[in-house]
Amino acid sequence: MSTGLDASEPQVLRIRYGDEVISVEVRQQPGRSQERLSIHVEPDGRVLVDAPLGVEVGRLLDSVKRRARWISQQLEGFRIQRAHASPHEYVSGESMLYLGRRYRLKVQIDPAAKPVARMHGAFIEVTLPERDPAMVAAALMSWYRQRAREVFSQRLPVVAEPLRWVRELPSIRLQFMKLQWGSCSPSGRITLNPWLVRAPREAIDYVLLHEMCHLRHHNHSRAFYASLSRHMPDWKQIKTRLDSRAEEFLRIEADRVG
Repeated sequence: MSTGLDASEPQVLRIRYGDEVISVEVRQQPGRSQERLSIHVEPDGRVLVDAPLGVEVGRLLDSVKRRARWISQQLEGFRIQRAHASPHEYVSGESMLYLGRRYRLKVQIDPAAKPVARMHGAFIEVTLPERDPAMVAAALMSWYRQRAREVFSQRLPVVAEPLRWVRELPSIRLQFMKLQWGSCSPSGRITLNPWLVRAPREAIDYVLLHEMCHLRHHNHSRAFYASLSRHMPDWKQIKTRLDSRAEEFLRIEADRVG
């Protein structure tokens, strides 16, 4: 009887650490060395393990159990962060983020105006015909999407320039997401979360580089991380700072928008 995991579908294992049951999603990757496992704890509370194809369940469980204390500490840290990420109310005076800096929201009522948002000095001003939080949220989403398109378009060629495997700039689409910064399809199309424009430029560059490294390595193999480190030696520190504020940058759970 085989003791390896079935590679045909995602696998979820569970381990117990004290009174806590930790669910672990296993991502089997064809290009990964048989000697190497990689454990990640995501800001949304997912625990992911990148493993070679056919990894033995016993070996996998032993590896995860050895890191159980660290995993539990990371999960608790992210739980605390989520508890402090209060929802927006979309009223004047609220703090809004753009490129890592804080701006104040200013809501202005003009019965003859169409809903629109713009930046003015230290403020992000939203003008609309009536006081409606959902209308403010929609205007801000539209503004963030437009800003994201502009910023990503500016940074993409800069980040891509030293990458020898990028012969032409990949196509980019925008999609609001609750859990991801971006993704790269097998066909080479990159999807980016417009909320990323709330983060500092270095974080935007990191996500762009991460996805463009997937154009060469369609997994999280050792070669993938080597490419990432070669072109951004401090990517781990940048990722840590980005993840530590993920709930703040992605904060949209109270939005009256989908």
